[in-house]
Amino acid sequence: MTQGRFQRTGKGSFYGEYLYDRIVPQDHFLRKLRELVPWQKFDYKLLKYYRGKAKTGRPPIEPCIVLKMLALSYLYDLSERQTEAFCNENLPAKYFLGLAIDEPAPDHSTLSAFKRRILENGRVTAFKRLLQAVVLTAQEAGVEFGPVQIIDSTHSIADVNTQKDDRRQARGHSPRDPNARWGVKHSYKVRDEQGKEHTRVKHFYGDKAHISFNEQAQMITSVIVSPGNRPDGGFLPDLVKLDLALGLDIDTVVADRAYDDSDNHYFLESLGIHNAINLRKIRTEKKDRNKQVWLELKAQPWYATSLAKRYAIERKFGEAKKHHGLGRCRYLGLIRYAVQAYLTAIALNLKRLVRLLTGVPFRAPVYA
Repeated sequence: MTQGRFQRTGKGSFYGEYLYDRIVPQDHFLRKLRELVPWQKFDYKLLKYYRGKAKTGRPPIEPCIVLKMLALSYLYDLSERQTEAFCNENLPAKYFLGLAIDEPAPDHSTLSAFKRRILENGRVTAFKRLLQAVVLTAQEAGVEFGPVQIIDSTHSIADVNTQKDDRRQARGHSPRDPNARWGVKHSYKVRDEQGKEHTRVKHFYGDKAHISFNEQAQMITSVIVSPGNRPDGGFLPDLVKLDLALGLDIDTVVADRAYDDSDNHYFLESLGIHNAINLRKIRTEKKDRNKQVWLELKAQPWYATSLAKRYAIERKFGEAKKHHGLGRCRYLGLIRYAVQAYLTAIALNLKRLVRLLTGVPFRAPVYA
């Protein structure tokens, strides 16, 4: 199939390869990432979103180069302007992009235009397919995906000052973020001065990423986003269906009490998948014969063992928020938040892919 025409980047020049070979360590994370992932195949996947498929008009920058820059943005938690500077000033990053040493990286506006082009033509489906492609790449490279999938959600705080936004709306303006909603972060117990226990609820204003995570590979396999007020439980069937479409051989699904819904139990049973959803006390401690089926479920030898693995997804969420910026929405609007969630998942998976196949850990650069 004829490829599109792209701007020349100067990659492969004599001095570039010679100096890169001397300067960029053979065990550098970005060198391994460039070698392990067949980045060129993403050109074909992304060209459909370009006018004329890059065969007419002014030649664009090669899509996989822009995709690599976005991967760097999320790997190192950089803004798009910072990413441009990083790629120009950091030789391993420039080597990863495939640029000659004296070739400037695409500017930050190229990243914005790239995302806008994809959202206008493919919505978030394109980013979902990119995540799926990374998972398939890992499978083809020999990463083993185990039979246990862990499902949970994590929240991101909207880039909104809610007090100012309330005043704006009181003056008749629309909300700064039209999709963000108040959701429950968690509940906790407190005791008053008389020693009586009360339940308190901590809220957040923003969006949620609902995620399916393979326990053995420690990689994110599926993502769905929603406003912050949507209940978690309803997203389990769609996440499992996305995982099955990837060819994952799922034996057990693990989830917390938020997913303890009769529809979810029936759905997993209908697929012959072991159910390790943490049951609420109302099911196991009620005073009727219907609780027996739930007690039998808890007594299964695989139930407690599988449920004990749920910590792994919480650890991954902590990594995503602390090191990759998922704790706060980068952009306004649910569609743009989906871009952030998918690209964060891709960045986390790329880190894991390199570590599993080469043993090389990811390290952020340290500047004096």
